Amino acid sequence: MRAAVLTAFGAPLTVREVPDPEPDGGEVVVEVLATCVPPYAGEVFSGRRKYPLEPPVVPGPGGVGRVVRVGPDATRLRVGDPVWCDSTVRSRDDALTPDITLQGWSSRGEGGARLARHLHDGAFAERMRVPTENVFPLPAEAEADPARWASLGVYTIPYGGLLAGGLEAGETLLVSGATGNLGSAAVAVALAMGAGRVIAPGRNRAALGLLTDRFGPRVRPVELSGEEEADRAAMSAAADGPIDMVIDLLPPAAPASAVRAAAMTVREYGRVVLMGGVGMLGGADLALPYPWIMRNSVTVRGQWMYPRSANLGMIRLVAAGALALDPERVRTFPLDAVTDAVGHAAAHGGPFERTVLTPSGP
Repeated sequence: MRAAVLTAFGAPLTVREVPDPEPDGGEVVVEVLATCVPPYAGEVFSGRRKYPLEPPVVPGPGGVGRVVRVGPDATRLRVGDPVWCDSTVRSRDDALTPDITLQGWSSRGEGGARLARHLHDGAFAERMRVPTENVFPLPAEAEADPARWASLGVYTIPYGGLLAGGLEAGETLLVSGATGNLGSAAVAVALAMGAGRVIAPGRNRAALGLLTDRFGPRVRPVELSGEEEADRAAMSAAADGPIDMVIDLLPPAAPASAVRAAAMTVREYGRVVLMGGVGMLGGADLALPYPWIMRNSVTVRGQWMYPRSANLGMIRLVAAGALALDPERVRTFPLDAVTDAVGHAAAHGGPFERTVLTPSGP
């Protein structure tokens, strides 16, 4: 089969013939129909983000596929089924604190690195080997437009954070980083889950306008100035009432002060979920005040990715029409144009812009 291979950090991806994946017990082989190229993929491949990939590797975090082979432990999957392949792989020998790898993308700790060496290659290939429990059946309509359904990989990440924070229908949510690729997805998912109001701060006036045009008055945009106290006051005022929950999805280049300004708008007994990359490239720590957290009984938690059940929940939200994929601006690239796809993703990382690689397509 053909695949895009990262031979070394800083080297361009090379499309070449590689051996077909052979499944072990508890694994499925899928034909990859579509996979999203993250806007920051170029930073990963250059080594700037210092992701723990071990080249040579076929990168790519999950995607939409068609089942080619199933193992003996699969009782309902059938060859030919359209499926979603979740990249978040967990070790099976520790139910309490499993090691985690993002197949073809990243990992956590030495245990995650060991897991990544077994499930080394990701979705930038014609075929991919995936753990059985990471394969989720899709409705028939997904097969007609797999590139659009590949957006599941973007939406499920903030969905995991919203589940972790216990977002309830009617609540007010503030999305820190709302004008970014993941942040805008969080706005959409929160509204699909029944949020009464979403505060959307950002500096990109056009992106803020796009959010309000798409979702109407339930989204309250706030144009940020970069001055911490003034921004906190503006976000609080936009809520016109208490903010129940804050989710942060800002990228590594953002300052910790922006996260702090957003987090400290949350009400007494409110929840703050941290999912972004602030601090990954150095810089000041978040430094939330101890007395503020304690005296206001604020819950602050980190969340990396999402629970396995979130995949099914997200598929259901889309299939039911609660979350519409029609407005996505999708640009597809064949496998041979993977370098162009990475460049396009970097230049088009705004709200609801998807760069999609179609490895098995024409």
